[in-house]
Amino acid sequence: MLHHVEIYVADLEESRLFWSGLLEELSYELYHTWKEGFSYKFADTYLVFVQTEEPFIAEGYHRKRIGLNHLAFHGGSKKRVDDFRAKLKAKGTKLLYEERYPFASGENHYAVFFEDPNGIKVEICTEVTT
Repeated sequence: MLHHVEIYVADLEESRLFWSGLLEELSYELYHTWKEGFSYKFADTYLVFVQTEEPFIAEGYHRKRIGLNHLAFHGGSKKRVDDFRAKLKAKGTKLLYEERYPFASGENHYAVFFEDPNGIKVEICTEVTT
């Protein structure tokens, strides 16, 4: 079982605004907060967001480099995935693979893909059974 994931971000406050609403809607609860970061917990797993130190910000992040490609969260139902998509669109969040929504990952995988303020790909999904 995954214990935690720690993500370094370019702008802590921008990331806090983005992730807090999303994670709370996914039933995560604020776990810790400190000057350089914050974390959200669901069951025994938590996500940590930490401000990147200045010398390392310029290099940026890209999901196609070695390392993390994306984070995927259980959406629960097709309606809930659709609701997330509508809210993300209304906020102006960069949506990915829109031309293939909601089956960008295949006909049995209903998902919305988008980017956080750091360019990290995020997925909210549910399996479709026939």
